[in-house]
Amino acid sequence: MSIPTLHRFRLDDLFDEWELRACILLSLFLQIFLIVAGTFRRLASHKWIFILLWLAYLLAEITAIFGLGLIVSRQSLFSKYCNEDEGNSCYNDHLHIYWAPFLLVHLGGPDTITAFAPEDNELWLRHLFSLASQVIAVAYAFYQSLQTNHQLRIPTLLMLLCGIIKCTERTRALYYGSAKSFRNSVLPGPDMHANNIKKKESKVLIKMNGDALSHLQVLQYAFVYFTAFKGLVVDLILSIDERNQSREFFLATSFEVAFRLVEVELNYLYDVLFTKLPVLHHKFGYWCRTLSFMAVVASLALFHFVVKRDYYSPLDVVITYILLIGAIVLDVISFFMLLFCDWTVVKLRPLSDANSIDKPWKHKFVDWILLVNNTRSVFLDWLLGFVGDRDPSASKFTDSRWAESLSTFNLIYYCLHRCSKGRESFYDYFGLLTFLNEFWYVKPHPLTHYLIDFIFNELRMKSEIAGSLATAKKICSSKGEWIFENEGEFTFLPFVSGFNYDEILLLWHIATEICYNDSQDQLTINLEKRDTAKQLSDYMLYLMVMKPDMMSAVSSVGDIKFRDTCTKVSKLFDTELPELKRRKYCFFGRESEKEKETLQRRACERLLSINGEVKPVTVQTSRNELLLFNASALAKELKQVFPSDKKWLIISRLWVELLSYAASHIRSSAHAEQLSIGGELITIVWLLMAHFGLGNQFEIIPGTKDDD
Repeated sequence: MSIPTLHRFRLDDLFDEWELRACILLSLFLQIFLIVAGTFRRLASHKWIFILLWLAYLLAEITAIFGLGLIVSRQSLFSKYCNEDEGNSCYNDHLHIYWAPFLLVHLGGPDTITAFAPEDNELWLRHLFSLASQVIAVAYAFYQSLQTNHQLRIPTLLMLLCGIIKCTERTRALYYGSAKSFRNSVLPGPDMHANNIKKKESKVLIKMNGDALSHLQVLQYAFVYFTAFKGLVVDLILSIDERNQSREFFLATSFEVAFRLVEVELNYLYDVLFTKLPVLHHKFGYWCRTLSFMAVVASLALFHFVVKRDYYSPLDVVITYILLIGAIVLDVISFFMLLFCDWTVVKLRPLSDANSIDKPWKHKFVDWILLVNNTRSVFLDWLLGFVGDRDPSASKFTDSRWAESLSTFNLIYYCLHRCSKGRESFYDYFGLLTFLNEFWYVKPHPLTHYLIDFIFNELRMKSEIAGSLATAKKICSSKGEWIFENEGEFTFLPFVSGFNYDEILLLWHIATEICYNDSQDQLTINLEKRDTAKQLSDYMLYLMVMKPDMMSAVSSVGDIKFRDTCTKVSKLFDTELPELKRRKYCFFGRESEKEKETLQRRACERLLSINGEVKPVTVQTSRNELLLFNASALAKELKQVFPSDKKWLIISRLWVELLSYAASHIRSSAHAEQLSIGGELITIVWLLMAHFGLGNQFEIIPGTKDDD
């Protein structure tokens, strides 16, 4: 009977012996993974990459805190015993105390991911308290070991200094990324930003008529506009001078240049909110990072040349070397990432020094940085294409800064292939339904040049018309009315003016899908317009269904409307289309793509024939059923009034207007939140609209022509 007891005792001893070692090695691995994989956070559109980074981010902090708890508790347990009798176990305990500052360094986090969401920045005070308590605990454990820990005093103090520096950097980055601090950083100098734009931009406006900007100029101009327009994130009002200067500049650019500028601006904003780069690109940051690196190197030198390692466990000595070398490697990687970033380029060569010939070494050094960055972008594109997150044939806009993909969600496809009610209830009980729906029904598509060009031309056309702020506000407040009034197509006004925004999205989404699956439209001359309307339609529904928090300001009950509409559509397919043989399956259906397209087309034909003899306005039924009648009537009206190409042009323009309305009316903080998970097209459109002078974020000066 004693064998199981001895066996359990040995297992417990083995666990106690390896518990701390495994914890600290795992913590180091997570730090290396995060600092490398954090680069992909803005580039990857796959959900599994986001989940993997999220788990690593949470596990890294938990592991470091758990390891510190083990070290401090063991030190408290063995401090009295070691004072009386110094043995090998006491020496090993001293080495474990030496490991504690390494965990503080890990708690400081990698430079690429300081915060995972804006909420982390708002909790900077809580992070400060947590980090300070860990520093105090380590300092107390080190103080208890001072009487017996003679060899490792100075190496431990050096690493403790490094850990304090890292934790301070993270706390400062979280504080600077919080809404209040970010707002205060913008408030002192809005006039200065406007003057900077006026001085630096006036020299280039003439040559911007068709001339493309170089990579360096894109970084320089984007930083100037980021400095002037970053107040939009915290709902600050911009001056009319800033609007006019930015509007004039962007009206003279091409769509490639404009989108590159906007995406690089968002890149700067991402760095401020979610990384340490703004903290490090400061004189104090440079000195702290240099001091931290020197402390690690000095600690390694002392441990290798001064400390007598024979007293310690050979395995623990190896782990100590791994920790020291790992800390140096992390600092070296951080240094190169800090060196080869956009902030370094604009610091060395700001736009104000564009024509300066002083210090030619700066020019050569910046050119070398740009060359390395271009090579790195090519490698990242290849790597993302290798893992299936990028289309190698798709054209890139901004040197691998964002995912550059469009997520789509289709109502008809969802109703045809949705789970059974039992499965949906089961998944919803565990809170997994929305998560699984995004995996199964959301399809990413690469952004095409035609789509970007189409959106840009629509916004530029509206900006040219909106000379005054009153006109700009009127255009931005339109949910489709402006398009039909401007085109003289008053027949379609009732299909937008008589509905709420979420109903307009559902109505026109169903009508667009019906027209898209019309066999006659398969022969349309301009397939790009047809595909543009389809992708924008599915994208807007994706935002309404999968991003309800983001769209709540314009579509507060959109998810409810969507579920009710899906219920009606599914019931219609079940009762009136038995020949479709709709199977209740989720991801595991075995239909071919051709069979799915056939099923989609036949379903749309059935929707088109809903009560075709009855006008929608005379149907006495529920509002959701009325929505289906209106969608059917709208699709028929579109087919009868417009030729194919004209029809798809009108539908595409309508979807751009609905996209613009949502972009300018949802919370600005919601746009910032999307930057942490790969970004969205609607955020790019929001900032591009601001540069075109479209929106409600500009100050109207009393007595001017804009004061209507």
